[in-house]
Amino acid sequence: MHAPADAHIRFSLHPDHQPAVTATTSGPTSDAARSHLHDLGFRGTGPTTMVLARIDREEPYYTAKAAELLQQLGFATEIDPVLQEEIDTEWTWENYPMPWCDRDEIREVSAEAQRVHDDIAEGRLIIHLHTADGHTTVAVGSYTTGVRRHVHLQGENHVRQISTSYDDEAEAVAEFHRLYSVAVRPGPAPLTDLEQTVRQLLAGKPPTTAKHVPAPTAEPPAAEPGEHEAFLAALFEEERQWEKYRPFDETTIASHESLTARAEFDHEARHRTDVAWTIAEYDGPVGERLWHTTITAGTPVALIHTILQHLDVPPLVTAGEPDDVLRDAGWHPASHPARTTWAAPGRTIVFESTPHATADRWMLYGGEDLDRAAWTIRLSADVPEDLLAQLASAAAELAPAPTPAPRPLSAPALRLPAGVPGQRSRSR
Repeated sequence: MHAPADAHIRFSLHPDHQPAVTATTSGPTSDAARSHLHDLGFRGTGPTTMVLARIDREEPYYTAKAAELLQQLGFATEIDPVLQEEIDTEWTWENYPMPWCDRDEIREVSAEAQRVHDDIAEGRLIIHLHTADGHTTVAVGSYTTGVRRHVHLQGENHVRQISTSYDDEAEAVAEFHRLYSVAVRPGPAPLTDLEQTVRQLLAGKPPTTAKHVPAPTAEPPAAEPGEHEAFLAALFEEERQWEKYRPFDETTIASHESLTARAEFDHEARHRTDVAWTIAEYDGPVGERLWHTTITAGTPVALIHTILQHLDVPPLVTAGEPDDVLRDAGWHPASHPARTTWAAPGRTIVFESTPHATADRWMLYGGEDLDRAAWTIRLSADVPEDLLAQLASAAAELAPAPTPAPRPLSAPALRLPAGVPGQRSRSR
């Protein structure tokens, strides 16, 4: 007979590194509960505590699955309310390099990357050589067991994948040398910051050390709770050209006196992924929508003010072009097949262009962890170039000041694509 599942497991977000999760066990059959948790990816960090830390940042999702399984086995489980909010909130990587993937496909890619990471960390996959290939890392290694004995790897963290498999180790290594020549380096690549943190957490160590932590930067800007509400109230009190409507208890609409611009504010938006503002401009009081933007709850009010100020009184002299503004501010450019990005010094804010997108073509986002941004502004394809330049200038003022550096001779240009009128419709 099986022993009764007389144990209690409480799940909560890790206090020092989120979204990692801690599980605290108690009760006569705690050992059985810990055995099941270990099979589900948790690792012991103390007599009654275990940690789930993953490089795919999907800890809340897998915690929910673990809690469900443990309940089916008869264990009592409890999920902290803050962790439950993370579980209930679906999110996507803001700068995901495979934009064609849907949420389930992203999770499949991430799960495979996690398996590769675990195989390397636990010695099942030995890395022979590595090198940099453009903006990513590639490597060749051999499995100590299993069918896929010798493999080429591409990518880091949550997007690392097996690109090619070989039956013979010599063939895999020779092909790697042929592809990357003198750039090849022995052994595995240095651990990424995320990999270092995950391994420290699983070993029960503090998640940061002076050895691996970048130089301190200013706190990433984000709006405090209630700051948007206060900004909205000040808008109606100080800017008389905006009229207030409140068709629903949870929604306030600000309509400009010209009847060509309006902003909708959702008072119930709280989470970092919740859209708090939807702002649009029209080509007349009853005309078609020219462009629109959606803004999440934590966005700094200075950026929202920049957009509304442009709608109210467009400047006579523009701030220049977005790429010029960001280059002069010391932001770092990077080009990818589907996008161009500019990152602030310290990587607290990113300005991104996806020139082939048909919907949201521009994005500005920021936070301490840009893969799970604390706030996001998305702008449609027809947004005026002078507004983009003003937003770039406002974002540069929010980011820490860079150390002066020579202006690069060439950099990917963050230009508006040729204007092609798209289908327009009035937003709610």
